[in-house]
Amino acid sequence: MNQHKRGVLLVNLGTPDAPDTAAVKRYLKQFLSDPRVVDMSPLLWQCILRGVVLPFRSPRVAKLYQSVWMDEGSPLLVYSRRQQAALAKALPDTPVELGMSYGSPSLESAVDALLAQGVTHFDVLPLYPQYSCSTTGAVFDGLAGIFKRRRTLPSLNFIRSYATHPLYIEALAQSAEAAFAEHGEPDRLILSYHGIPVRYATTGDIYPAECEATTALLRERLNFPAEHIMHTYQSRFGREPWLAPYTDKTMQSLPGEGIKSVQVMCPGFSADCLETLEEIKEQNKMFFLTAGGDEYHYIESLNDKDIHIKLLSALVG
Repeated sequence: MNQHKRGVLLVNLGTPDAPDTAAVKRYLKQFLSDPRVVDMSPLLWQCILRGVVLPFRSPRVAKLYQSVWMDEGSPLLVYSRRQQAALAKALPDTPVELGMSYGSPSLESAVDALLAQGVTHFDVLPLYPQYSCSTTGAVFDGLAGIFKRRRTLPSLNFIRSYATHPLYIEALAQSAEAAFAEHGEPDRLILSYHGIPVRYATTGDIYPAECEATTALLRERLNFPAEHIMHTYQSRFGREPWLAPYTDKTMQSLPGEGIKSVQVMCPGFSADCLETLEEIKEQNKMFFLTAGGDEYHYIESLNDKDIHIKLLSALVG
């Protein structure tokens, strides 16, 4: 066995196996049972989760998945597989596997696949540009749990985040510029990041600072008025305060302030998924237009664009 064989482990959040209530319920149960995601008392939270959240939320979320499901499957899995294939092509001598923190393909199956190919050095790349305890931290926990049960450990290069990497900022800028060229410059460019509870940030999660760093560099890079680039947070869950300003509330208020055209991108998502394709592309478009806006365009995630694969190659190179 080659004592220094490298392999790449790409990790993303996960997705249901099918856009139906049963599959969504299985996925949400695993996802929302992770204390990195919901840190309430486990006994109390499991009562709420099983008795209230799963029975009522699963059918609603299944309908949302049905609205974005692709012929090849869940958008997140489809784009993640394309990223895996493109990165493997860019690194022909390096095995590349994909694992999800929740659902399939599991993180452990990806680890097993790399080990079966004789890999002794893992480059672990969670596909979250900005670190959060609820995403990247959960990947670290998952790997620790897997290797805790094994006698021999590979060496690990764990890539915590890449919020300020020059290729990442350039990729975002090129996406925005392409949208401007196609649709014209908007009154506002909205950068919508996934939210986390404020409490997570006040107790040490660096996620808001990393999001703000990405926004600051993108403002510097784009030939577009910095004051016309807005930073918001989406995808709230539960009743406690989350990072603000909220994307949906912003969309509802902008037309009343004379803002009639917006373009929206989600820098924190490496691949399009339910939260971008349904929540941002469709739901928030409705909020904006219903409030009196005239023109709304969603700028797709980096997905498997060439410059994104170049970035991923650089991160593990």
